[in-house]
Amino acid sequence: MIFRAFFALFLAFACGISAAQTAPDNEDLGKALADKGLLNRISEAGTHMQNQASGLVLSAMGFLGVPYRRGGNSAESGFDCSGFVKAIYEQTIGLVLPRSAAQQAAATQTIDKSELRPGDLVFFNTMRRAFSHVGIYVGNGKFIHSPKPGAEVRVEDMGLAYWARRYDGARRVPSGSTANP
Repeated sequence: MIFRAFFALFLAFACGISAAQTAPDNEDLGKALADKGLLNRISEAGTHMQNQASGLVLSAMGFLGVPYRRGGNSAESGFDCSGFVKAIYEQTIGLVLPRSAAQQAAATQTIDKSELRPGDLVFFNTMRRAFSHVGIYVGNGKFIHSPKPGAEVRVEDMGLAYWARRYDGARRVPSGSTANP
């Protein structure tokens, strides 16, 4: 709710609505935004982002059970962690991410763990180096990934001791852009 009010205030400023028009209360701000036709645009943008995230998660879930393969980037040959993430983003919403987990971290926006939304990327230090593993956040503290040789694409709880100790951060892929450097 706070984000929405801040975003609305930002839009009001960007669209030339004076501070006097936005200062009295949220009702006046809402009226000013509605008069400019911006409330519908804000709502549509939020719905679009939510639909993309849902699509990413649903698409990723369709690959549960696909075996891990080092360097793999398809369901037919198997996936490694970054190949899985790259394939899901490209197939689902057409965004091309870099190939390695570290490159994916560098090409995306840092977010706080408290800001995680389904479709965001979560990174882990599993090989004694930062950003050596990546997965897609699915909600409720869980993520989907292709973990290691001999395993398959699966959903795991980030709260488990193994993952909690190795958590390296979260990133958001900029919507509507190519994240490939």
